[in-house]
Amino acid sequence: MASLATSVLHFINKLFRCVFMNHLFSSALNLRLNRVMVRGLPATQSGTTGGRSTRMVVGLGNPGMERTRHSVGMAVISALADHLGVANRWGGDRSVCGDVIMTEVHGSPLVLLRPRRMMNINGVCVAKAAAKYGIKPENILLVHDELDKPLGKMSIKQGGSARGHNGVRSCVECLQTDVMPRLRVGIGRPAGRTSVERHVLTGFSSEEQNIVNCVLVQSVELLLLQLEHPKAQQNSSCSPAKGRRTKRNGQHAVTQDEAAEGS
Repeated sequence: MASLATSVLHFINKLFRCVFMNHLFSSALNLRLNRVMVRGLPATQSGTTGGRSTRMVVGLGNPGMERTRHSVGMAVISALADHLGVANRWGGDRSVCGDVIMTEVHGSPLVLLRPRRMMNINGVCVAKAAAKYGIKPENILLVHDELDKPLGKMSIKQGGSARGHNGVRSCVECLQTDVMPRLRVGIGRPAGRTSVERHVLTGFSSEEQNIVNCVLVQSVELLLLQLEHPKAQQNSSCSPAKGRRTKRNGQHAVTQDEAAEGS
């Protein structure tokens, strides 16, 4: 019995070391890929039009997997393009490895970007676009999924660490700074024994899609507010029963859904 227990412990120890080494190798490989693919890019010059700085909104995700939880950032930026009436203007740009729209918001030039590289090297596309269009990192707004927020919750984060998100980490590595603001869109953590990897690469259920539809509307509203007031702290939430709630600069803004509920 003791020998069996020893064998099991030995196997678990080997498995742990294998998984740990695989994680280290994968992280090192992604870092190497990010650095190699952006090597030689010119330093970013400030792009301005009439004194107004060019800004960029990036929907992080995996190309070809737009309907999965991990690519909800792509769904949000597509909703933004639709709201701005420019959804028919997406065009592939090989020089930045992504789909791009050039437009204006609040009188300032705006670039919308959907990377065509996988999530763990999305930063390559972002860095190339920043260099091409002369956009400073602080004027790049990243939109991405967030495991630590439940589905229906979203908020603006003003820079900081990647918090374990591979797409954000890639952007930080390629831009060599973490000052980029982010719209973090909650997808929640998996239930039961479902792995995180499987969870993020699956689509939303029909019930969840009702919440996602509200999330897209609220996310577009938060993005527009952020573009107008870059330093504001904003967060919002959705639920299928109670409509949507938005907080701007710490204050609760009552929506039409809530007003109807309270009447």
